[in-house]
Formats: sequence, structure tokens, C-alpha cells
Amino acid sequence: MIQLQNIEYTYPEGTKGLEAVSLQIEQGSRVAFLGENGAGKSSLFLVLNGIHKPQKGKYVLDGKQFGFSTKERKQMAHKVGYVFQDPEVQLFAASVYEDVAFGPFNLDLDRKDIEIRVEKYLNLLRIQELKDKAPHQLSYGQKKQVAVAGVLAMEPEIILFDEPFAWLDNRHKQIMNEIIDDLNKQAKTVLISTHNPDFAYEWADQVILMKEGRIIAAGSPEKIMSNRVLMQEIGMELPLVVQFTKKVGMNKHSRSIQSLLREI
Repeated sequence: MIQLQNIEYTYPEGTKGLEAVSLQIEQGSRVAFLGENGAGKSSLFLVLNGIHKPQKGKYVLDGKQFGFSTKERKQMAHKVGYVFQDPEVQLFAASVYEDVAFGPFNLDLDRKDIEIRVEKYLNLLRIQELKDKAPHQLSYGQKKQVAVAGVLAMEPEIILFDEPFAWLDNRHKQIMNEIIDDLNKQAKTVLISTHNPDFAYEWADQVILMKEGRIIAAGSPEKIMSNRVLMQEIGMELPLVVQFTKKVGMNKHSRSIQSLLREI
């Protein structure tokens, strides 16, 4: 379980990243964070991953307060994985294989276990044939797959995705969807930052709306994302399925256009 109590974070140059942020996320949850650029979503993920140390507030993970010491931050890598929006931030090794192996190596696993993990996640992400290639030779979608494989190879219980579908073609979006679905089936806790209200409404069991470093609303997709005033406050339209049911006066609670059509 993740618990944040009155978290505040200010960047070194004085920009406010997070202000009075409190939340609770249960193990195995699917949580979507929505908000405009600069709303605080990435800042929050960097706190959850242990990269940013807040100036105020309390971070409790699985019942234990996280203190942001060097030792705790190293241990955090096994608990919370972060897939950045830009895969270039995460890729630095000479080959795809070495990139994916970097995380398990830093968990002090033996060589055989590292090899098993790397092969497992290369296959899961469908990039086995790329293992000897240099990351700079890959397409953007392939780089994203490698970045995800590197995080999953550490087998964290909580995975943070910052805009996982941004700039992906349809094929790589489908692969990403399948990976996220697989993580949900494993009862992993998955947190996704997104600008896509249709995806959030269909996928999440909890949505959190952010604006100017604050959480302005949190709850079920049906409750939060059918509220036009709240969605407009974060600069987003209602999900298409909600727009449609409101327009025709239907009392349906389908989470996607496909499921709505089956109900009609």
C-alpha cells in the first residue's frame, strides 16, 4: 500500500512541484493520473520512485515510512519501477541486452538469475531479436519496449508509467496495452500518467485529477470523469462514452464504446 500525507516538493530553482498531496493506493490497484502539463504528475511519480525527496510530508510504503536515505533509495528500485515518458532517459548501455540486465545486476543477483530475467523480459516485450543491437539503432517504439523491459526485469511490485502511449504507432500501442494488462493480471500495482481520458475511463479503477501540484479530485472513473466541471478544470473533455450517454439520455455505465454497443 502507498500512503502520502501532505507531501510538498519545490524544485531547486523555486518552482512548486507538489503542494499538500495526500493519497492512498491499495496493492493491485489500477490508478490513472490526469492533468495538464505541469500539473505535478511527473513530480509525484519522482517522489514515489524515491528520486525526489519532498521538503515536507510523509511517504509510507507497505506500512513503513520511507526516509529517502541512500540505502532506502537502492532498496526502492526493487519495489517501485518507473518507466519515463522519454525512453532515451533510461537507455545508456552499448546493447539492448546490457540495458535490460543493468537493473537485475544492481540487485546483486547471480549471473544465472540475471540471464534468466533478461531473457524472460526480452521475450515478454517481443524484442529478443534486438538484444545485440545498440539502443540508438532502434525505432522510438522499440526503445520504449527496451525501457519497459529494463524496469520489469527488476520485478517491482509497483510500476509507474509516465505517458506510456505517447508518440507510439498503433502496433506499439497494442503491445503496451498487452503488457499493462498482463501486469494487472499479476496483481501488480500500476500507476499511469495520461492525457487520454478515454483510456483512463476504461482502464482505471481509481482516477486522480491534478492541477498546479495539487490533487483536486480522486475516486472512481464513473464518479470523477462524468463531472464536466472537474474535467474542464484540468483542461480535458469528458470521455467519449460519457459524452454519448449524456447526449442521448442513456442510463448506462459502460466504460468503453465497445461495451456500450454490446449493451444497446
